[in-house]
Amino acid sequence: MSQVLAAVPTSGLDAVLVAVELVIESGALSAEHVLNVLARLNATPTPACVETSLQLKEAPLANPSRYDSLRDPDDVGADAAEVNHA
Repeated sequence: MSQVLAAVPTSGLDAVLVAVELVIESGALSAEHVLNVLARLNATPTPACVETSLQLKEAPLANPSRYDSLRDPDDVGADAAEVNHA
C-alpha cells in the first residue's frame, strides 16, 4: 500500500485511483500490479507507422557466427574458451 501511495506525488491522485480501480476489476490485487497499470496509463503512445519508399537491397541474415571474426585469434585467456551452457 505504501508503494501505491508513494506514486501519488509523481503520477497524481486521479491516475493512481484509476489504476487501483482497474486492478480491483481484474481481481489480481498487488502493489506491483497497480504500479504496472499506472506505468501503462502514463506511457507515451507508440508512434504511427511511417510510409517510406526505401527498400532493402539485401535481407538481414541471422548469422551469429560472424561475430567470431571480431575476436582476436591470439586471445587464449579464460574468456576466449567456448562454454557450452546447454
